Amino acid sequence: MSSTWPWILSANTFDGLLEVRAQATPEATFLIDEHGVTMSYREYVDRVDRVAQALSERGVTRGSVVAWQLPTRSSTVLVMGALRRLGAVQASIITPYREREVTAALTTSAAEFFLIPGVWKGFDFGAMATGLRLEGPAPTIIEIGHDAPESAPGAAPLDTVAADPLEVAWIYFTSGSTGAPKGARHTDSSLLATGSGFAGLGRLGELPGEVAAMGFPVAHVGGIQYLIAALSGGFPILLLEAFVPDQAVRLFREWSVTTTGGAPPFYQALIAMARLQPGTPLVPTLRTLKGGGAPCPPSLFEQARDELGVVLAHDYGMTEVPMVAVADPADPGAILAATDGRVVPGNRVRIADIDGTECEPGTRGEVQVSGVGVCMGYTDPAETRRAFTADGWFHTGDLGVVHASGHIEVVGRLKDMIIRKGENIAPQELEQLLSAHPAIAEIAVIGLPDGERGELVCAVLVPAAGAETPTLGVLTSWLADQGLSRQKLPERLEVLAALPRTGLSKVAKAELRRQFAG
Repeated sequence: MSSTWPWILSANTFDGLLEVRAQATPEATFLIDEHGVTMSYREYVDRVDRVAQALSERGVTRGSVVAWQLPTRSSTVLVMGALRRLGAVQASIITPYREREVTAALTTSAAEFFLIPGVWKGFDFGAMATGLRLEGPAPTIIEIGHDAPESAPGAAPLDTVAADPLEVAWIYFTSGSTGAPKGARHTDSSLLATGSGFAGLGRLGELPGEVAAMGFPVAHVGGIQYLIAALSGGFPILLLEAFVPDQAVRLFREWSVTTTGGAPPFYQALIAMARLQPGTPLVPTLRTLKGGGAPCPPSLFEQARDELGVVLAHDYGMTEVPMVAVADPADPGAILAATDGRVVPGNRVRIADIDGTECEPGTRGEVQVSGVGVCMGYTDPAETRRAFTADGWFHTGDLGVVHASGHIEVVGRLKDMIIRKGENIAPQELEQLLSAHPAIAEIAVIGLPDGERGELVCAVLVPAAGAETPTLGVLTSWLADQGLSRQKLPERLEVLAALPRTGLSKVAKAELRRQFAG
């Protein structure tokens, strides 16, 4: 286990970890933005206090529910620390979400404040926020730009209450069975346990000169995991507002990045770039790729080794349990290629049959998790009841096996969920929207294997009698007009005279996948 691990043992809250790190290495760099601006650990802690004061002056106080939809910037990380310092509950929303998803997220979290970036990447978040049709009171909108609001230096210190490690202070969203975001409720304890496990088992910060890069949205639960890992190990993080491969590689080289990661499409993009310059290391300092949230084909391990000269140590996690298991880069290649790491300390895993009976060792079944790293259920109590067994274990919906070595291998999914570029997409949501189209008689949405995206979204329809068969462009425009985010739009269209059915009259999606996967 990495030497980063002991740092976490002296702190049981996020604030406590900040102070421990700022006292240990105050002048060491913590954050680097893509414009070359850096921030030390001590500077970060000091500025968090001033941002907290500024937000307090806007009405944010202990217990306030603050939703934010912000890019991966230093100002966002300052806001995260400030909200925790204030004792607010923060609900982070990824930037690709649009009206439907944002409305659901604000509603289920009962947000009182909504922090947005204004216009970013050509999209007006302010216009969207003010145009939302919410059932309850509209949240107060606060714009956060490249620079977070700060009180004047020398202002009176903020009067705060010591954080409770077991209070729900973080809400992260994941798609439900209908596509509406579910809010997973996390505590400092659940996030610190998994984040420190990510650092410790993943050996982050163990070697000198460690520099991490975050090329995925900091609003993901993976964002706070990377931040906790950096605080635990004392290494800096390069923040990328968006992952554009050629720009990212340039910054990786400039800042001598040693570790980065995300979902498999992130790895594949780097591998593709490396193939364009054979014989020359793409990023000479890069040592490891780490990530989770989507299955990783074993072939990617060999490609990362051969094309990038790095170790791909893919982990296993989800919004509800940010790190179920973490891969050790020092493990043999055959193990890293075939498995998804060992269980994080504080978590427990069991493999259960469909009827809930625990499986024999080495047998495949549903992966169920309990322990400190599991969220405190969802914002919707009904979703919480469905997600946990009677004896308190969380249903992951994943099929897996635990080997005698303690490594987990995830082999499939029970849930009918499409994972495109690491994002969950619920077919039922698209089917409900498309079924209202007058030219569609029947519709099924399936995920198909795709080398770049992991899975692509395929719509299979039966045209309405006498109607002109809609094109893929017509379908995507129909969905976009109803506020669906672009990441969920179908990329392929197939037309059939009738959808295949099972004996229970349900659409035989497995048959559709077999038919169109070729």
